[in-house]
Amino acid sequence: MIKIFDTTLRDGEQSPGFAMNIRQKLLLAKQLEKLGVDVIEAGFPNASPEDFESVRLIAETCQKVDVCALARCHEKDIEAAIHALKEAVNPRIHVFIATSDIHLRHKLKISRAEAIKKAVMGVHMARSFTSRVDFSPEDATRSDRGFLIDILTAVIEAGVDTINIPDTVGYMTPQEYGDLIGFLRKNVPGIDAMIIATHCHNDLGLAVANSLAGVMQGARQIECTINGIGERAGNASLEEIVMALQTRKDLYQVSTNVETTQLLATSHLLSQITGQKVQANKAIVGKNAFAHGAGIHQHGMISERSTYEIMKPEDVGFSSTQIFLSKHSGRHGLGHRLNELGIDLQPDKLDQVFIKFKALADKKKHIYDEDLILLSTEGEYQRKYELISVHVVSGTQGAKIQVSFRMGESVINVAAEDNGPITAVYKAIATHVQLPGMLTEFNIHACTPEQEALGLAYITWQEDEKTVWQGHGADTDSVMAAGYAFIDMLNSRDVRQKREDTRHLA
Repeated sequence: MIKIFDTTLRDGEQSPGFAMNIRQKLLLAKQLEKLGVDVIEAGFPNASPEDFESVRLIAETCQKVDVCALARCHEKDIEAAIHALKEAVNPRIHVFIATSDIHLRHKLKISRAEAIKKAVMGVHMARSFTSRVDFSPEDATRSDRGFLIDILTAVIEAGVDTINIPDTVGYMTPQEYGDLIGFLRKNVPGIDAMIIATHCHNDLGLAVANSLAGVMQGARQIECTINGIGERAGNASLEEIVMALQTRKDLYQVSTNVETTQLLATSHLLSQITGQKVQANKAIVGKNAFAHGAGIHQHGMISERSTYEIMKPEDVGFSSTQIFLSKHSGRHGLGHRLNELGIDLQPDKLDQVFIKFKALADKKKHIYDEDLILLSTEGEYQRKYELISVHVVSGTQGAKIQVSFRMGESVINVAAEDNGPITAVYKAIATHVQLPGMLTEFNIHACTPEQEALGLAYITWQEDEKTVWQGHGADTDSVMAAGYAFIDMLNSRDVRQKREDTRHLA
């Protein structure tokens, strides 16, 4: 069994742009407990009063998991950790001191003998409060191996129960890191009774690979973070570690306690809290992780899922595989999606629609279901809404908006006020057309480099728990681009509803 030690709230939160307040940390800690991690490293209590309070609250609240506090081998750090963890059901203290000559000489300015003395003191002090004590020789992978043997031997004798080997600056390759774990297992007295842990950073993009190499050499705990966040290039990604161990159980012969169906929800929660989105092609939890765009891939997936998927999307929290239609898609992918929409075309008719689809795909980056419906019904459904104009008065106190748009045969003029011009536009139109729900995603980016760049806006509107609409628009004025995206979304909604009505009548 591999223990998952989550340090999202400590190492992850230290990363620029990922700071969280106390309420947000507690919310994420509850989700991590639901996810099934073995240890939550809740923070560094002596770093600030807010860090202390967040560790204290998490320790009080999360009772099914070890709650860990980080401390340097300093008395004040360890005292703060002990006080913060007083109410924890399963308290754990993680003490550390740098061991590489680079850190000893330039940062700590102490000798190796002094480092050992401080490490032993730290373990003894933490051990007086809890038997769950982790020790990390910071920058272990650039430390002298002989000195690592000495300091690890000393802390084992002092009563530590977990030895963590950090690749603090992401320097090692998998072969080297695995070799280091194997070397320590053979040469450190008493280490066989310890849990050996990995803590790998991603500076060379090898954090996950190094962690797995450690597992192959006997490591039984992995320190990692949700979405791989952390100092500089981040830490080993929890979701990638867990799914690698599960998918390649034939190789690693181990398992974890993680409830994998919660991985996507946990990733999304972290993104919502921090405002930092996951890249589309991120393994396991990226929006394209189970999306297939090439025609050859789509044909294979339609025939047999295992042709191009080694995991089930449902296992990590996605609802299903996505067949993403674009200019790279083939006739099989188009026909499959039309069938899912209830549109069953004869081969010759499908050939005609495929020609139109390819022409449209060369012009549009995103092909929506409503585009497919319009193509396959040969103009049977006309677009109901059209944006005519937007007049904006905006300042530090908010924005006032006047929108003119066409709805069927009528021209509608409506006004609204809100914090910003874009939300005011949406508020004005949504209120008039009595559209329920709320805006859940808005993105805009320039697609040309000139000063008068064309802005492409994409929106997602959540009508209810199961109903989501999307739209896109383009203009050199960002407010107009947003307006066009909203109108496109309304037309998509209208077309889909008309199509559903037609199917019910049939």
